[in-house]
Amino acid sequence: MLLMARGAIALVDDTKSVQTLQVRLNALELIPDVPRYAEFGFTSNPPAGTQALVAFKNGDRNDGFVIATSNAKYRMTGLASGEVAIHDSRGQSVYLTASGIIVNGGGNPITFTNAPEVIADTPLLKCKGDILDNYQTNTRTVAGMRQVANSHTHPINNVQTGSSTINSQPPTQQE
Repeated sequence: MLLMARGAIALVDDTKSVQTLQVRLNALELIPDVPRYAEFGFTSNPPAGTQALVAFKNGDRNDGFVIATSNAKYRMTGLASGEVAIHDSRGQSVYLTASGIIVNGGGNPITFTNAPEVIADTPLLKCKGDILDNYQTNTRTVAGMRQVANSHTHPINNVQTGSSTINSQPPTQQE
């Protein structure tokens, strides 16, 4: 009867090689330093109040480990059969849907780091907003550059009838 228990996470220590939790099993039983095991490549720091499933070796309440956590308050719902999502408590998620992948920044920036290049191998790349390339040195967006290019003119100096060469001056617009 003491092999498994459900409880609520009271505290998380995420500073060690194995995360440990303080889990409240009932009003009288608060178990400290319970190791939490998660799937390789996945990690999280569950907020206080998150439900935990604790297994106890031979029913010994001093030798437990957390094998699963769940928080109904933040759980994504409505996934179709076979769909997968990772998410946090702030509304950020990566959702693998039947029709494609949706990355939701939850109102926060999305940053790609430590990549020598980012490849978009697609016949069409769509962007709803404006684009700023070389953002650390450039202040003009692609839409701003398009506006300059669309109004781009050259004053013509020497036009020779029948000549294939037209001499013109540099553009009158500044960058």
